[in-house]
Amino acid sequence: MTRRILLRAGHVLSMDPAVGDLPQGDVLIEDGTIAAVDREISADAEVLDMTGRIVIPGFVDTHRHTWEAPLRNVAPDATLDDYFVDILDTFAPLYTPEDVYAGNLAGSLECLNAGITTLVDWSHINNTPAHPDAAIQALTETGIRARYAYGSANTSLADYWFESKIVIPGEDVRRVRDTYFASDDNLLTMALATRGPGFCTDEVVTAEWALARELDIPITVHVAMGRLAGRFGMVRQLNGLGLLGPDTTYIHCCYLHEDEWQMVADSGGTVSVAPQVEEQMGHGWPPVMKAIEYGLRPSLSIDVVTTVPGDMFTQIRAAFGAERGRVNADCWKANLPVPATMLTARQMLEIATLNGAHVAGLEDRTGSLTPGKRADVVAIDATALNVAPVHDAAAAVTLSADVSNVETVIVDGVVRKRGGKLVADVDRALRLVAESRDRLLEAKAAKEAKGAE
Repeated sequence: MTRRILLRAGHVLSMDPAVGDLPQGDVLIEDGTIAAVDREISADAEVLDMTGRIVIPGFVDTHRHTWEAPLRNVAPDATLDDYFVDILDTFAPLYTPEDVYAGNLAGSLECLNAGITTLVDWSHINNTPAHPDAAIQALTETGIRARYAYGSANTSLADYWFESKIVIPGEDVRRVRDTYFASDDNLLTMALATRGPGFCTDEVVTAEWALARELDIPITVHVAMGRLAGRFGMVRQLNGLGLLGPDTTYIHCCYLHEDEWQMVADSGGTVSVAPQVEEQMGHGWPPVMKAIEYGLRPSLSIDVVTTVPGDMFTQIRAAFGAERGRVNADCWKANLPVPATMLTARQMLEIATLNGAHVAGLEDRTGSLTPGKRADVVAIDATALNVAPVHDAAAAVTLSADVSNVETVIVDGVVRKRGGKLVADVDRALRLVAESRDRLLEAKAAKEAKGAE
């Protein structure tokens, strides 16, 4: 029996040039697929009234360490160097599979609540084989679309992040691929989250890239975050090793050299920018416009809720404000007119949706309200005081709306948020993540007491 949902009479921002915007339009979903987008559709379906709502594709977060949800705001004033010590060297080694499960459960529900329907889960917390199992179980239960990126263990900062000679365990990566991701057509897919040159020896880098390509899974790596990593010339080193390719996403890129930008563009690589973290923790200016100048399609990501908010609205505004502020200041200082090519509010919505799907390698199935794609749809309440009255629907989403306005969230044709409330056991997720927080703090205190003896 065909399952149909009809979203009726919303202001549709499809993000597909062929479909366009419909100030009043309908979206028909059949068995999880967008069947039609038009001004008016008649169908035997469950009708969701979208009057006064802005209907958009779901946001795509292309890089989040979801396991860190139990550590929310534990490092509000941290720099990047602080984060390595305070989180990766202090808390990460203490993480049990139960902590990872709690973090991924609460973290991915947080995504859905905020209208993020697709997530690249950068899971560098695989201290034992039970850790990835727990992470994947939680993602599966919430029903989010996710690219699970298998990362290293975090049992020692010195061993894993400073010229490391330890390779991500290929045997377990293969086990996870065979067990959970035998098909690349499911709601959950797989990637490899690798550390890259400067953090690892060339032998480790080469082995991890080879592993990903053997298993035909994409690669995601942090590069040029902060001046130190920028001096590594990570992309240049990868190029020297013959490893650049269209299967790799480069995260941050704040201090990429000009020739490295060209290398990324020429190789078909993709870029993920985490604006709030980059500005706040000292990675560098978010290079959204820089990526665009090289013909790339940058995406946005949250990174770590230890230090920044976990919603896409924050990232959109951080990127938009930082880039326009930088250009305005430079032009004022040089006594030059401001260029007409500055970022626009409309561009930011495209970057947060369609570009995100492109970077996640899922543009064939999500990122726009295109007939034939899977139905990942978000409805924003545009009648709220902080959004109304609407003059420019794209600007209303990118510059006015927040998580409280996310009324309806649909992933793969399944309603995950209805009437402003998640269709999930939120109380259980909150209890588990609070218990994890308490356990981690207790374990940290015990470790410190033992070290003081």
